[in-house]
Amino acid sequence: MPEPTTDATTPALLTEFPAVTPDQWKALVESELKGAPFDKKMFSTSYEGIVARPIYRPEDAAGLAHMGSLPGFAPYVRGTRADGYLKKPWEVSQEIAEPGAAAFNDTARAGLARGLTALNVVLDRATRNGADPDWAPSDEVGLGGLSLALMEDLNRALDGIDLATVPLFIRSGASGLPCAALLVALARKRQVDLHLLRGCIEIDPLGVLAHSGQLPQSLDGAYREMAALTSWAAVNAPGLQTLCVHSRAWHESGGSAVQELAFTLATALDYLRAMHVRGLGVDLVAPRMRFAFTVGTQFFTEIAKLRAARLLWSRLISSLGGSEEAQKASVHVRTSQFNKTVYDPYVNMLRTTVEAFAGVLGGCDSMQVGPFDEILRSPGEFSQRIARNQQLVLREECHLTRVIDPAGGSWYIENLTDDLARRAWALFQEVEKRGGMAAALTSGWPQVEVSKTAEKRLENVARRRESVVGTNVYANPGEKPLDIPGTDAAAFYKRRAQQVASARTSADEGQHQAVMDQLAQVVGGSGPALFEACARAASAGATLGEITRAVRIQDRPNPPITPVCLTRVSSQFEGLRTSVDRRAAADGRRPAVFLANLGPLKQHKARADFARGFFEVAGFEVVNPQGFKTPAEAAAAAHASGAEVVCICSTDETYPELVPPLAREVREGRPGVVLVLAGFPADQVDQHRASGIDEFIHIRANALEVLSQISKRLGITA
Repeated sequence: MPEPTTDATTPALLTEFPAVTPDQWKALVESELKGAPFDKKMFSTSYEGIVARPIYRPEDAAGLAHMGSLPGFAPYVRGTRADGYLKKPWEVSQEIAEPGAAAFNDTARAGLARGLTALNVVLDRATRNGADPDWAPSDEVGLGGLSLALMEDLNRALDGIDLATVPLFIRSGASGLPCAALLVALARKRQVDLHLLRGCIEIDPLGVLAHSGQLPQSLDGAYREMAALTSWAAVNAPGLQTLCVHSRAWHESGGSAVQELAFTLATALDYLRAMHVRGLGVDLVAPRMRFAFTVGTQFFTEIAKLRAARLLWSRLISSLGGSEEAQKASVHVRTSQFNKTVYDPYVNMLRTTVEAFAGVLGGCDSMQVGPFDEILRSPGEFSQRIARNQQLVLREECHLTRVIDPAGGSWYIENLTDDLARRAWALFQEVEKRGGMAAALTSGWPQVEVSKTAEKRLENVARRRESVVGTNVYANPGEKPLDIPGTDAAAFYKRRAQQVASARTSADEGQHQAVMDQLAQVVGGSGPALFEACARAASAGATLGEITRAVRIQDRPNPPITPVCLTRVSSQFEGLRTSVDRRAAADGRRPAVFLANLGPLKQHKARADFARGFFEVAGFEVVNPQGFKTPAEAAAAAHASGAEVVCICSTDETYPELVPPLAREVREGRPGVVLVLAGFPADQVDQHRASGIDEFIHIRANALEVLSQISKRLGITA
């Protein structure tokens, strides 16, 4: 056999195969589709309105504006550093939501000893709202995070943690000014050089407004506090960012990637404008800003979303006259909660692995992987360790730090990045036409737009066009639920309120006067002087609540707006299954479905298997016997089983003969039994309903709706 001919640019292997044209490939696919339409089977449209093609070629990426760029150069699609992760990997962070300082410290130090390189400090609602525990509503103290009131609280929480080397990302809500004052006071007490502080005091008033509908102060007041901290930090703590634009409200309410990008970008522009009005230029503010994107399991879309975010930010800052350094977006990634499930919760580990992988390939600067059980309970050591190790495996075993922008050059991803960016920019411009993000939120327009996308998602999950493994498909009705330890929130509130009240009243007259003198300097202040006065007050012993009151003494909150609806895509199925589980616990047995399988195995098996999976989604016990020869045999076995639901499984051709006698005999003995037919022979539906069939189950059915109707018939749900 003669050797294949090659030239210097052609790999020898490729010359052994004849070139195939797109038309030849399409013809082969069409032959294998056996008459099914090519366009319908091979193309799909995403929630972003983007049509995904089955194959991408060089021409799909040719001519894209960003294709000639390199890592470390504008528009930073390929990352903001020329060497990628080679010298500086992404920060491995973990949210710590322990309410008590001692427990927080134990968890933080254990995590740092086992791979964490940064800490995500989540504050409880009272702290985020600027209220001390003895002034706040009891149900807000310890809710969702760490309770802080005094510098000493923060000192205990960060005991043994080097503020000069460990970045702190503090989820401070609408205003980080009082919390930042405690941190700076602590750093000064420990004699830490403030220039070494790294991380972010995450001020995000529009993000809070979007998902909660209200702020603890006016929006103008929030911007005043933002400007004070930002201008102070730019000079005194340049490594500390002070603004964080979270995409959580849009992602966790079911929005598309385009909506998430556009509304996040519009929020960032509102912040830039607000700071500009207060004398802070784009080159000062932009580097102080951090983006926190929530990432789901749409793997390629999420990679492209992060790359598009950097492109959009670079374009926006460039149009505002910002420097190339200001155009570099700082991107944090947090795994989604929207797609996480209560049932079969260990599957959540697989979901977060996909999300973390997408975050790294998308070029994040830091990441938080949510523990698999975070939507159910306060994560323990095991689930935290697994979540932490997911990042460490990607870094240490997959060696993703050794390659720069591994997604770069993929014709599909590059095309998708460009498409997402273009659509997001167009939607961003629509927000601008409506007066910016704050004005749009007040009108309720973005909330409505996101709700439309969420409705489509929920509808697709209800009809099982979109799978949620372990919930609407492949359910395990026999699984043992996770233990959820009880917490004594009332006792924690009482203890914290007493601690802070005692600290406030135990100060001698001199200390009390010093606090009052410092707080007097806070009232009416602005700019860096306002924050410096807050930090001095914290050093003197003022509480977070006292500092907040002094800052906001002349401020009043704006009227509330309609928030987005944060949800999880599996929540409706979980609610149904929880109701069935309660009935099972009360009765000592699960509601049962008897499959009346008629005919030989090949006649009933396909629909019996389908029916089993369909009913197990709701937590029903499914009795799946061998096939019966006659309707009378099937009816007798159904009676003997005691099942509340009987599902007839056979073929459309045999149903006209088999259904009437079977339905009649089942009804004679037990008129309350719910009769279901597996399949939907359209020309027979009226006939079967007349015979007594209550529901039909089939691949196009709204599974949630059908299962809910059956549950109502059985008195399980109202």
